[in-house]
This record gives sequence, structure tokens and C-alpha cells, in this order.
Amino acid sequence: MRALRLVALALVLIAPAAHADRLDVEDYGPVDKLGRGLANMVTGVLALPGSIAEGAHENGASGAAVGLGKGIARTIARELVGVYEFVTFPLPAPRGYRPILDPPYPWEYFQDRHTGLRPESGLRDIGGRHDRASAFAT
Repeated sequence: MRALRLVALALVLIAPAAHADRLDVEDYGPVDKLGRGLANMVTGVLALPGSIAEGAHENGASGAAVGLGKGIARTIARELVGVYEFVTFPLPAPRGYRPILDPPYPWEYFQDRHTGLRPESGLRDIGGRHDRASAFAT
């Protein structure tokens, strides 16, 4: 029970760093890297349904099957990159603490890449926000 409380406390403390990219902050820091690492380790499995939904949206039923394969690979990659970013968060690698994966957080598979909103929300992007490039794309 104590371990569960510690994990919950860590998530509460790291959550603001997980959404720093929504503030249009161009610089990444070690706390951002730590937050991404923790998020990818804990919720990396979201890459699986996100990839299936992405494939089905683009190519129908056959895309869902391809999305399943992509989702399994992305889940494994997210978990491993999450461990890497969590362990190496004090080191500025890749340069400037940039994200290794695109999107940086697993729940972003369910958001529109340009607006940060779910496409079915009916809301439009008025501010013209642009996503930042990452070191590698998945």
C-alpha cells in the first residue's frame, strides 16, 4: 500500500511537467525528460489501442490489423524509451532533452497532432499551435 501511495505522489508531482509542452515552451529540461520517462513506463500500453484506432481511421478494418502490429511494436518501444528517459533524465541526451518518440506522450495518439484536441470534440484550433519536432518518430 505504501508503494502505491509513493507512485501516486510521484505522478502528482510529475504531472505538471507532462503538460509543459502545452504552454508553448520551446526548451526542454531534465524534469520534462523525467516526466516523459515515467509517463511512457506507466501508460506506454496506450500506444496499442491508439495505433489500432489510427490504422482503422486511415484504412478501415485492414488498417486496424496493421495498427495492431504497429501498436505492439510501439508499446515495446515506449516502455523501453520510458526506462531510458527515466534513468538518464539528468543527462541532456538527446541534445536539449528533446523527446525521442513522436508523440512524446502515449495519450497523444488519441489527439489531433496539430490542435491537441480530439477530432470528434468539434472544437477548432484558433491559435495556430504547431507541434515541435522530436528526435525520432515512431
